[in-house]
Amino acid sequence: MQLPSAFLASLKEANGFHQEAFEHVHASVEAVTSIRLNPAKSFNPFPEISTPIPWTMQGFYLSQRPSFTFDPLFHAGCYYVQEPSSMFLEQVLKQSVDLSKPIRALDLCAAPGGKSTHLQSLLSAESLLVANEVIKSRAGILKDNIIKWGSANVVVTQNDPQDFSKLENYFDVIVVDAPCSGSGLFRRDADAIQEWSENNVTHCSLRQQRILADVWPALKENGVLIYATCSFSIAENEANVKWLKNNFNATSIELNVPTQWNIIASDSGYRFWPHLLKGEGFFIAAFRKQDGREVSPKKMKRNIEKASKHEMNSIANWIQTEQLSFIKNNQTVYAWPEIFVDELSILLQQLKIIYSGVLAGELLRDKFIPDHALAMSLLVSKNVKKVSLHKEQAIAYLQRKNFSCNTNEKGWVLASYQEKHLGWMNILPNRINNYYPKELRILKEREGN
Repeated sequence: MQLPSAFLASLKEANGFHQEAFEHVHASVEAVTSIRLNPAKSFNPFPEISTPIPWTMQGFYLSQRPSFTFDPLFHAGCYYVQEPSSMFLEQVLKQSVDLSKPIRALDLCAAPGGKSTHLQSLLSAESLLVANEVIKSRAGILKDNIIKWGSANVVVTQNDPQDFSKLENYFDVIVVDAPCSGSGLFRRDADAIQEWSENNVTHCSLRQQRILADVWPALKENGVLIYATCSFSIAENEANVKWLKNNFNATSIELNVPTQWNIIASDSGYRFWPHLLKGEGFFIAAFRKQDGREVSPKKMKRNIEKASKHEMNSIANWIQTEQLSFIKNNQTVYAWPEIFVDELSILLQQLKIIYSGVLAGELLRDKFIPDHALAMSLLVSKNVKKVSLHKEQAIAYLQRKNFSCNTNEKGWVLASYQEKHLGWMNILPNRINNYYPKELRILKEREGN
């Protein structure tokens, strides 16, 4: 791996940079594999090959890389494959925010969903998370990962950062994992080296400043903004920290970081160097907003249609309905936590929402047809029938292939693996109708098949 000389020269003043060690770790073929568990769904599925990541409760290094594609628990949303350095978000939140209280949080540049699913696991059930991605194709991936994680207190939006300025003083926490030049991931994506240039770093730095300026009005007084990049460049990190403090009424939040973690404090931020710790290049900093004013939410203008009492008779057979409101969009039914109905009405008025709560299913005449999102959620009624699949059956199900299972159950059932839900099947007398979403199916074939 040949690193650009201009890139190396640009890092000479960066805290923690050691050129020989930096080049050596980039020349190494050693790969770091790590996962973060979904505490709502899972135990650790890889106890024999895992070591805890010190700065997160649910993160683990794996000594070898399993075939995640062919692990049904991965598709069930039991864990997320995530780079370890970025899991330090947990420390920033725990040291700057009272997570026991209800919080409105925004993950502004959220795709593919690593930090959003992490945020959701850390926030209280009374908190609301908005996960946003401006690029349509990436927003779809974000939505799929939010659905897989299974929570009902998340809204997925597809908006430009400036759209959030309309929600003045609305959020308690805003996370900006900003688009960047990507040099922190050179070890994982060698092609990114060819795309690196000093001009691109400058372009990224200016874009990051625009994003921060656009979203700043949406943060409450005393709210916390967390800024992160996967870049090593000073222009995208320390320089933008200085720019933010010079242009906005923001104070840096200092964190307690054990020295044995080898995370380098640098001008109010924290650097992760792959020659000093087991993780990729990463930078993160946190700020508290010192100004702002109370703004009354705008009155609700959207008419929210709720499921009728008659329709609820069908829905209640499938879902635990306590403390939920069932909102209709034509014949599609979403389950929203009751405490968020007014909040969601405000967001519907201001933002382009592509997903919210849990998509429960469709009302077709007098029948309720459950959606895949309901299977992934934690809301399925305990009365719903389940069929346990062994691993080969589960993989065939996830590939949408024909398979058989020895069961006396008939009709709509949940396909499960190790007691974790995979999706819906309709078992008929002579066949099984597989309702796993076509767009999510495993396309690869296992070796030897």
